[in-house]
Amino acid sequence: MQKPLLIDLDGVLRLGNDPAPDLEEFLYYLESESVNACILSNSSISNSEQIYNYFDSHSIRINLPIITAIDAAYSYIKGKYNKVAVFTSENVISKFAEFLDFENPEAVLIGDIGEMWNYKLMQTIFEYIRNGAKLIVVHKNKFWNKPNFGIQLDAGPFIHGIEYATSSEAILIGKPSKKYFKTALKKINVNLDEQFMMLGDDLETDINGSKNLGAETILVYTGKTNKPLLEYSQKNVDYEANNLLDVLKILKEKKNN
Repeated sequence: MQKPLLIDLDGVLRLGNDPAPDLEEFLYYLESESVNACILSNSSISNSEQIYNYFDSHSIRINLPIITAIDAAYSYIKGKYNKVAVFTSENVISKFAEFLDFENPEAVLIGDIGEMWNYKLMQTIFEYIRNGAKLIVVHKNKFWNKPNFGIQLDAGPFIHGIEYATSSEAILIGKPSKKYFKTALKKINVNLDEQFMMLGDDLETDINGSKNLGAETILVYTGKTNKPLLEYSQKNVDYEANNLLDVLKILKEKKNN
């Protein structure tokens, strides 16, 4: 019986704007072998329903549960705060309509806002935190691979600047947060103390984050990470794959051993 599998979305199943090559064969194997798996994404550009719609638009059927960091952020905020200043993609901000407050927020939520970052925005968030609002962030990714643009700065550098200026630490919702991995595993009825595998393209959030929780890890070179790995980066990588077909070989070999 194969271990439960957590699968990163971008850089693994979706490359830029396109589904990854051999995705349907990969999904067929997971379904035919009844692999207990969940797709998770650190992006706050989409919620899970929008990701299902994305694959539907490419005629790809996804039968696995999907959780995004934006879904997890909503679940975290609900019941804890009534007024939240939300800085995230216009694509998902409506999900937080019941909490929106930019006058006197109890918390600030930061997600993916791309080129909206500037001094004025940093100052605004700085003042909210100085006045007592809690800082909640979807992720602290250093950079991402933006379709048609290549590697771009992500929210992490700006968030670290706000933390430094306010002498505070943000509440992290997405990977490599323990609570996010726990939420994803709960989605497939697995406890955090059980053995599981993580398939991802990001050394820090996918590989190191899950390895800290005892996961077996597969690093795929279709996203953020390039070969060759530096020696210090190899310690948490159990398997390396060039693409999803390589991942399939790894899963099949593990099943037969």
